[in-house]
Amino acid sequence: MKITFLGATQTVTGSKFLVSSGDTQILVDCGLYQGYKWLRERNRQELPLDLRKLDAIVLTHAHLDHSGYIPVLYRQGYRGPVYCHPATQALCGILWPDSGHLQEEDAKFYGRHKLGKHDKPEPLYDRKTAEKSLALLKPLEFGRKLDIGPMRLHLQSAGHILGAGSLILEAEGKRIGFSGDVGRPNDLFMRPPQPLPELDLLLLESTYGDRRHEDTDPFQQLEELVNDTVAGGGVMLIPSFAVGRAQTMQYLLTRLMLEERIPRMKVFLDSPMAIDVSGIYARFADQHKLSHGDFQQMNQAITFTRTVDQSQALSDEVFPHIIIAGSGMVTGGRILHHMKRLLSDHRTTLLLTGYQAGGTRGAKLSQGVESVKIHGDWVPNRARIETLHGLSGHGDYVELQQWLAASALTADTQIQLIHGEPEALEAMRDHLRRTTPYQVEIGEYQRILTL
Repeated sequence: MKITFLGATQTVTGSKFLVSSGDTQILVDCGLYQGYKWLRERNRQELPLDLRKLDAIVLTHAHLDHSGYIPVLYRQGYRGPVYCHPATQALCGILWPDSGHLQEEDAKFYGRHKLGKHDKPEPLYDRKTAEKSLALLKPLEFGRKLDIGPMRLHLQSAGHILGAGSLILEAEGKRIGFSGDVGRPNDLFMRPPQPLPELDLLLLESTYGDRRHEDTDPFQQLEELVNDTVAGGGVMLIPSFAVGRAQTMQYLLTRLMLEERIPRMKVFLDSPMAIDVSGIYARFADQHKLSHGDFQQMNQAITFTRTVDQSQALSDEVFPHIIIAGSGMVTGGRILHHMKRLLSDHRTTLLLTGYQAGGTRGAKLSQGVESVKIHGDWVPNRARIETLHGLSGHGDYVELQQWLAASALTADTQIQLIHGEPEALEAMRDHLRRTTPYQVEIGEYQRILTL
């Protein structure tokens, strides 16, 4: 059995791993590269595999850095099955078309304003292609065994987001685990990840391999930030991932208003995608901790703005108020339009609520840059930039170690670290080598590992 590392090596994006056994080939995850331009350029490069020989794709979860490249393969002719949890299937039904639409709009904008090096910029894929590719998705419930040639596999819950799983794959007398993105044991929203069975090899995410999550109360921190913004007569902008984080922010703000810890004020969810995703979370109630009553309260407290006209009308709103909008790393979406008019206002609070990959606007803002480029214009940054702690959907290096300790791994288990920036990978490797019996290495791009 061979595993080829085609993504998420020394970076947190572009997750792709080709597994071969005999004549059977499956791709575990099929994600987009995001962040640094040199990484994003890999999205334009042809994958080193023959799509005619690819038997199936299996997704650990719906985030675009794990699933968003499938429409590219569809455009190139792939028509095989894509197996995933039913909640992942539902989320991809929102995320992929939106991704295609945003790429179309960005290409039109850059072409119209003659930005970039191409006379006629082209999207990786458009909305129509993304919608067609959804037909490839096949549901795979947690725990259900699936045979693909000589390989037997199943998904088990990993926390993180709705439908997220770790993949367990058996072939040729070996058992391999792909962690996917692993959630936290005491997540505010999601249930804890399920322990792993005995494995010969584990590909383990390392997003927070060099950091502990701060032991802070997100309710308390958000209360203070909102009240400071209100006292200053400003607007709070919250760039947010549509899946998971937008729902968590709605819950936090609703609770704070119901408990009268912050004023009752207008809170806008300016993201059609996040609005639809919230409906999916309500539908898959067994996958998370919120009740039907929680969702009812959120719907009453939050104003949904779906249309472009409704979004543009927010510029006429009286201060103070709160706007939640995509995208979470400030790489696109409606948040950019709000930032373009409000980032230069010292009364504005820009609240980052999740991991910011290197090279993204969110990462640059968190580092204190004086201006950022938005739609071809440099916008001065005079806003208060804050990061809300305690909401990460990823376990930190201690929480991951505790997850491994609760699993059935042995001293013979090999671990390849993936899905992390170089510093995080190095720190995670050193920590696991020092504190566990596992054989730990860092995954390398395009490496072929034979078991």
